[in-house]
Amino acid sequence: MTVLVEMDAIHLKGDCPVDEAEIVLQALLANPGLPVDWSECEGLHTAVLQVLMAARATLTGSPRDQFLRLRVAAALSSQAEA
Repeated sequence: MTVLVEMDAIHLKGDCPVDEAEIVLQALLANPGLPVDWSECEGLHTAVLQVLMAARATLTGSPRDQFLRLRVAAALSSQAEA
């Protein structure tokens, strides 16, 4: 499983396929305010990204994937500032 809910954060690990979008949504709803640590994330389906954006999730760490780190993280941080 690529989504792990712990006391400190919701962790995204490895590749997060489309099937994980519902799990991420449920984790965010069950744990409001808990940050999402994506420092071990190597890939993210756009459905998972949409859940993170819609929930305005607080992301911690820097993903391993260069595209996520350089493009997606910048887009999410600019959304948080809006």
